Amino acid sequence: MDPIMMAVIGAVGGAVIAFIALGIKNSAAQKSKQGEAQDILKKASVEAEELRKKAANDAKQIVRDERNQLDHEMEKKKKHLTDFERGLTKKEVALEQKTEQIQKDTDRMKQKETDLDQRLLKADAELKKQQETQEELANKLSEISGLTKEQAKNQLIETVEEEARLDAAKKVKRIEEEANEEAEKRAKRIVGIAIQRFAGEYVAEQTISSVEIADDGVKGRLIGREGRNIRAFEQICGVDLIIDDTPGIVTISSFNVVRKEISRMTIERLIADGRIHPAKIEEFYDKCKHEFESRLRELGEKAQMEIGVHGIHPEILKLIGALNWRTSYTQNQYQHALEAAFLAGNMAAELGLNVKQARRAGLLHDIGKVLDASAEGSHAVIGADFAKKYGESPDIVHALRAHHDDEKPESVLAHLVAAADALSGARPGARKALKESYVSRLSDIEKIVNQFEGVHRSYAISAGREVRVLVENEKVSDEQTIMLSRDIARKIEQEMSYPGTIKVSVIRETRAVGIAK
Repeated sequence: MDPIMMAVIGAVGGAVIAFIALGIKNSAAQKSKQGEAQDILKKASVEAEELRKKAANDAKQIVRDERNQLDHEMEKKKKHLTDFERGLTKKEVALEQKTEQIQKDTDRMKQKETDLDQRLLKADAELKKQQETQEELANKLSEISGLTKEQAKNQLIETVEEEARLDAAKKVKRIEEEANEEAEKRAKRIVGIAIQRFAGEYVAEQTISSVEIADDGVKGRLIGREGRNIRAFEQICGVDLIIDDTPGIVTISSFNVVRKEISRMTIERLIADGRIHPAKIEEFYDKCKHEFESRLRELGEKAQMEIGVHGIHPEILKLIGALNWRTSYTQNQYQHALEAAFLAGNMAAELGLNVKQARRAGLLHDIGKVLDASAEGSHAVIGADFAKKYGESPDIVHALRAHHDDEKPESVLAHLVAAADALSGARPGARKALKESYVSRLSDIEKIVNQFEGVHRSYAISAGREVRVLVENEKVSDEQTIMLSRDIARKIEQEMSYPGTIKVSVIRETRAVGIAK
């Protein structure tokens, strides 16, 4: 009911009661009962006042109830609008991502169309060039009767030189085929026996640098007053602690896998303890560092015992253990080192070489991957220098340095370590590559191949393990395809870095087209 109406009803009721009281008063006056009438009048006035107050209170209560109900409905509508706005924002972000992807696909298609147009133009130019060459040959044939003695002599010399080059290419092909056939038989036998004897497991692992937290309030405690805690943590641990708006996690960034893992353990213990301040950070860091170094030594000793060697320096054992937190294309490098050690040992056994020395070199070949990035050189050079510093033999040091051609291999041991590394890393399923790097590698291979004279088209296939080259018949002979494949392989080795090997297949074909009418 409307509060104003309630107030009016109360006032009217009071007036009625007053009127009744007045009538009673007049009646009493007529009956000479003045005193009793006054009492009744007072009582009626009190009752009227009480009714008025009650009506006013009821009106106020009704107003409060209506206002509370209205506020509640407004709050519900506001929450609904907020949820609706959040949903629209998510849909807008998703739509923007889809639009961006569509734009990228469109740009890629336009690029392909441009490349196709360029190839068509190039083909037209080549056809025109061939026609011009044919005309030149026809003119030369018409003028051949007018050649001088010296010109005929030079032409004869050029013809003899060309025939000599063709004969040399044929001999090179025959010698290579015989040598490759014999070498391939022996290599397949040795590698097959080595792989057959090694039955290790492979588990793909990926190191992460994120720490999950149960409550985002922990982020503020990790930062501390005016950033005191986060500055102390980064200074003590030697890493970057990234605390952003991502819910439920904080991120640790460092190129050193050992420091990153120690920092992760320190944060977890700080969060579990609840007392986060510089003194506790330093205390937990020291404890975690000691525990982690002991863990690294234990992993290194375990690997040493597993492959059957001894006497490796404790500092080198720490690096071997640290490989467990290092991955390459998602392949765990600790397992990779063990696998390379066993493969190198098995191949050495087939060749009658020192098995323990081969296993030792295979185990140590990638220790440079966990050293500080401040060291100069590739991981092969850094690891070899570190091994030399801690007493490894010159043969081992040379094998470590040469397993990625940073130094020319000069011993059978160096070749065995390089082969074991390639077998472990390049076999199917051992490693995974990102889509962007995979596509980029295929594009780079085709770009290098297309630079050679006489190449018509090239296709990188088998995930970049093989490239097939189609050549122009008029520019490349059957014998020249051999030299071209060697030149392409050498060019790829010089300009690209890749795991395993890349097979170069040069294809020359002759097509004869007849039309039946």
